[in-house]
Amino acid sequence: ALTTLSFDIAGLEVWLPLVVGACVVVMDRAAAADGALLGKRMESDGVTVLQATPMTWRLLLAGGWEGKADLRAWCGGEALPADLAGQLRTRVAELWNLYGPTEATIWTSTHAVQDATANTVVPIGRPITGTSAWVLDDRLRPAAWGAVGELCLGGAGIARGYRDRPALTASRFVPDPFGAPGSRLYRTGDRARLRADGSLEFLGRDDDQVKVRGFRIELGEIESVLRSLPGVSGAAAMVWGEDPADQRLVAYVVPEDGIDVDADVLRSAAQRFLPDHMVPSQLDLLAELPLTPNRKLDRAKLPAPGRAAAEVAVAPRDAFEEIVAEVWCEVLGVGEVSVLSNFFALGGHSLLATRIVGRLGQRFDLDVPVRLVFEAPTVEQQARRLEAALLASLGADSVEESA
Repeated sequence: ALTTLSFDIAGLEVWLPLVVGACVVVMDRAAAADGALLGKRMESDGVTVLQATPMTWRLLLAGGWEGKADLRAWCGGEALPADLAGQLRTRVAELWNLYGPTEATIWTSTHAVQDATANTVVPIGRPITGTSAWVLDDRLRPAAWGAVGELCLGGAGIARGYRDRPALTASRFVPDPFGAPGSRLYRTGDRARLRADGSLEFLGRDDDQVKVRGFRIELGEIESVLRSLPGVSGAAAMVWGEDPADQRLVAYVVPEDGIDVDADVLRSAAQRFLPDHMVPSQLDLLAELPLTPNRKLDRAKLPAPGRAAAEVAVAPRDAFEEIVAEVWCEVLGVGEVSVLSNFFALGGHSLLATRIVGRLGQRFDLDVPVRLVFEAPTVEQQARRLEAALLASLGADSVEESA
C-alpha cells in the first residue's frame, strides 16, 4: 500500500488484500518517494500486486528497478502513457490500466495491457461488473461510434453527490436515461471515445483544453509528444499569463537520468509533430515534476517560466551552510551551489535526496529524515533546520549529564 489515505484508491489497497486473505505491505513515506528503496522493499517483502500512479511507476524505473516476474502491476490515477506501458509490460507478469473517478468509487473500468507502442493510446478498457459507461454528446445522447464525447458513468458505485454543494451535484449527477427509474448518471468531464473492439479510450479532461490566441489546444497532446522525444522521461504543459492577449504556452521537460538535453533542440523536434499554434513558446528543463500528495501532476506548483535562470548566486555565510553546500556539491557533482538554489532545480531527485540526508547525518551526527530535502529544499533552509536540531540535541545531552 503506497497511497495516502485521502485518495480513494487507498481503500482498495487496504481492504482488497484482506478480503481475499492476502497480506497488506504498508510502505512508509521514504519508500514511496525513493524508487530504489521501493524496489528493494518489493523484493524483500515479496510484493505480488502493486497499485500506483504513472509518476510512481516512473520513479521506480528511474531507481533502477528491473522488474518482478510474478508482479501484477496496476496503474491508475492518471492516463497511462504508451511509452511507460511498454517499459512496464516486459518487466511484470500482468499490467492493468485502471480508470475511475472518486465520484464513482475507486475504479470503474479496466484494461489488461498486452502490448503498447509509443504511437498508441492505451485503452481504459470496459466497465467492471455493476457499472455502465457511455460516451455522450452535449445533449447526453450516445456519440457516434469512434466520435469523441463526454464519458458518463452509471451503476451501483455512483456517489450521492457533493456534500453541501447542491448546485454542483445537480450539474454533475443527472438522471440516467439508460438505467432504471430513479437511477443517476455521473458526468465525469472526461473526454473519451469508443473503439471498434468495444473498449474505451481516455482522451483527457475538458479542463485540459485551453484556448490561446483563438486556438483550442489540448495540453495532454503536447505532453504526449514531448514525452515521446529521445532523452525525455516526463513532461508538462500549461498556459501562462492572465491577459488573453499576452498568454503563451510553456512546456516543462524532465530529462532521463544521465542524459543531457537542450531545450531549444527539444522544442525544434516537437515542431515536427505539432501544428504551429501548439508548439510551446518556451521550454524549461526540470529535475522532476511537482506532484500532489496523491502523486498526480500538480500544475499549480509548476515554476514560473525561466525563474531558476534568474537566480543570483549566494555563497555560504556560516559553517552550517558551508557543510550543507559541500554535501550538495558532492552528491550533485558540481563545483559550487548558491545557498538559495532549489535542490530539485539543480538536478536533484528522490534518490539523491536520500544520499543527501545520509551524508548530512554523518557530518552532524544526527538522524536526518529524507523529508528534510522536500520541506527545506535550499542550503539555507537545511542549514537552519540542522542547526536547530543540533542545538536541541546538545541541550538534551547537557540535561542528562547534569542529572
